[in-house]
Amino acid sequence: MKWFKSSYSDTQGGNCVEVAYSRPTVHVRDSKDKAGPTLSFSPEAWAAFVAFAPEAQASAVE
Repeated sequence: MKWFKSSYSDTQGGNCVEVAYSRPTVHVRDSKDKAGPTLSFSPEAWAAFVAFAPEAQASAVE
């Protein structure tokens, strides 16, 4: 699987998320623990999360 690091990840090695797509599943892991556990989502569930996340972050700041 080819993993992609979040564009929001910092260069300090902090809170980093990596995502890989392997049909029919989207995999998510902590970039600091490459051998650790992963979360698995359907593409539909992942798309819903990605669409929801900015709204949730905005309402958490208010």
